Amino acid sequence: MKVGTLALSTLESFLHNRIVVLVLILGMCVVLLMMIPLWGAKVATNSANHQAMEGMVLEVVSRVMSFMSALGSILAAWGAADAVHTELKSGTVLAVMARPVKRWEFLLGKYLGVMLFMFCYVLLMLGMSYFLVTFAGMKVHAAVWILLIYPMIRYAIYAGMALVLTTFVHPTVVMGLLLVTWLLTESSGPEGFEWTPKLQWLKTGLYYFMPSTNLLTEGRFLSLRQASIKQVGWAQHAISLGYGLDCALILVLLAMWSFHYRSLRQD
Repeated sequence: MKVGTLALSTLESFLHNRIVVLVLILGMCVVLLMMIPLWGAKVATNSANHQAMEGMVLEVVSRVMSFMSALGSILAAWGAADAVHTELKSGTVLAVMARPVKRWEFLLGKYLGVMLFMFCYVLLMLGMSYFLVTFAGMKVHAAVWILLIYPMIRYAIYAGMALVLTTFVHPTVVMGLLLVTWLLTESSGPEGFEWTPKLQWLKTGLYYFMPSTNLLTEGRFLSLRQASIKQVGWAQHAISLGYGLDCALILVLLAMWSFHYRSLRQD
């Protein structure tokens, strides 16, 4: 009950967070701008060029969703870091602990509040993707559960990393460290740029150490034509999602351990 109350309180606080509102407004503006080429595609589509127009619409929608998905990662990380830091900075964490609330309950409540907010964000993102495709007169064939679960688990990883880091440093520094983490993850992955032979050992080490969020990119499943959907079996889904859940769980446990020894008073 305590954890649930903290989660709902955290979710409510996001509605009054100016940075969160600004990011959402930015995302909506981008979606509105993308409706212009989609409207042109809808007007120009006929029986002769329908297949080519489908490809163009897919490309536009994929770019919009990639942008919105990246914004979601930023929101998840910033939300988790700021939710804890705000309580520590204002000193209200001491009042919360006096109820009493255990430290792990406090952190778990904050984390679940962030994930509730991100679930609302994913629903909004999914609704926009279907709206854009339908607006262009096309159809999405990808399974809805994939477009829901994959980003949620990816955001759970980013929120977990932010929780771990925010027990040590300011949220602004957390975002900088996560940016570096993202760059290292992208550059050390299979699709990253080539490293010099002398540094291949470092690239391999980073690949296994860094969280492989590329495995949880729902954009590869967003398609307009059933024939072009990448066929992924249940075993691969289970491995990818299991990896993501395991990574998020480890990060949350590390955050709880670190927060247990952190001073709750501001210096």
